[in-house]
Amino acid sequence: MTARASARPVGTVTRGTTNPNRLRRMDRWIAHTHGAELRRAAEPVAVDLGYGAAPWTAVELLVRLRAAAPRARVVGVEIEPARVAAAKPYEREGLVFRHGGFEIPIPQRPLLVRAANVLRQYDEDEVAGVWERLCARLAPGGLLVEGTCDEIGRRHVWVALGPEGPRTVTFATRLCSLERPSDLAERLPKALIHRNVPGEPVHAFLGDFDRAWAAAAPYASYGARQRWIRAVRHLAADWPVTDGPVRWRQGEVTVRWEALAPRA
Repeated sequence: MTARASARPVGTVTRGTTNPNRLRRMDRWIAHTHGAELRRAAEPVAVDLGYGAAPWTAVELLVRLRAAAPRARVVGVEIEPARVAAAKPYEREGLVFRHGGFEIPIPQRPLLVRAANVLRQYDEDEVAGVWERLCARLAPGGLLVEGTCDEIGRRHVWVALGPEGPRTVTFATRLCSLERPSDLAERLPKALIHRNVPGEPVHAFLGDFDRAWAAAAPYASYGARQRWIRAVRHLAADWPVTDGPVRWRQGEVTVRWEALAPRA
């Protein structure tokens, strides 16, 4: 047994709540933005870190990644041994499950690590250390996606990080369920959720987004999608939005991390 295999996993057991299709918005964004890197890689390995009490998210991640990168492989990693045992019957070509935590117990460096609804149960001051540890495990050109969503995947917010650290924040929603963009505040990742207060950039951003949404109200007659697109166009005049209408039509908007990062 190797030292890595015998070491105690790093992290703590989370609630493990999961549902089929919960992470579809995050997965589709990953396939769109990172699919080319996965296609080019000699070993396109992705990790579903903390997949929870059932293996659905790992199974779905494999299907969605292979639509963009047919050679992609997924490793589901869970810190609770009983969850790993329960997932083993779902292993197939390209999909395996391993016992572990933030150390990522696989021999190669993954090109993708997805950690959804994991750090929400940690303290805010633990986030930077976990990010640093996970980013250090990435392969060159790798991506860490860490964030939070609701129980049925209507609302997501996630941070995308490379080996150098955080890059962007993406807000994604089922538009017909949205009353105002600041409804997404309840799904901010742990690094931002306690910063949605006056004086912090993310609070200012959500306030501006609500005002842009209100100003775009006349477009609601054409549907929530057109209203969202108009609101994001207005928002992009003052905030560093990094994507365009193709993603906006999906109920998404991505902003550079530096614009929303917590104040020191």
